[in-house]
Amino acid sequence: MEPVLQSKLPGHLWRDETIAKLPGMAPLKPENWLLVDDAYGPQMALRDRLIRARAGDVLAMEPSALAAASELLDQVIDALKLDPGYQVSDGAVIRPDGVKIALNRAEPLATAGRLVQEDLCLMQRRGDAHVLTGAVLCFPAGWTLAEKMRRPLIGIHRPVAQYNADTAKRVQRLFDAIKPGRPLWRANGFYYDTPELFAPFTEAEPRPKISAMAGYFRAERQCLLRLPVSGAVVFSIHTYMIRRQDLSPVQADLAQRVLTKD
Repeated sequence: MEPVLQSKLPGHLWRDETIAKLPGMAPLKPENWLLVDDAYGPQMALRDRLIRARAGDVLAMEPSALAAASELLDQVIDALKLDPGYQVSDGAVIRPDGVKIALNRAEPLATAGRLVQEDLCLMQRRGDAHVLTGAVLCFPAGWTLAEKMRRPLIGIHRPVAQYNADTAKRVQRLFDAIKPGRPLWRANGFYYDTPELFAPFTEAEPRPKISAMAGYFRAERQCLLRLPVSGAVVFSIHTYMIRRQDLSPVQADLAQRVLTKD
């Protein structure tokens, strides 16, 4: 099967080292939350297949998160109404690739996951921390949804060496401070030897060593926004996979500097 690849990274993704380091974030205009890029059709076809055939691996939701998940679907639909590439009616959405998706409000995360390229995770305040209560996660980069469910932020990032107690406190303060209508974004990226988008690993599995001349670069545009009614925080992930040679010189230089530090 041909790999699903973008032809390039957007220029804005790797132009500032601060947004590539935890917990660096930058303001985002609400209308720029969801993106459509040149891999939309193939990525959405893969998302459709995963949601149909591997729902147990890519979908999860606590019963208490249903109201927040429904609000998230409404937020997605409202955003798509502003995008001329989508045709939105009361009962269905025709995507930019021409596929018609019924708006099944009984399955809000599955429905949202078939409308946009972004993976969507719901983080809700439980006690003194935000906990993962639901997600549609088709393109995990080395983690498993079932393993992360119901965990707070520091538990989700357990294998990440630079995510220490101090970082966890700063990220939690950031989550607490997010206001509705004022989303934030950051980016990260890593080299990979293979271009698979669905790449789950458990914490117990040894991570494969990446060769010095790995041929692919995977970047994530990560956004945080607050849902105004439920108060849940949405963590969305737009995944790019490109060939190493398609990085611009500036992007390749920044990746080298950031990843060497890690």
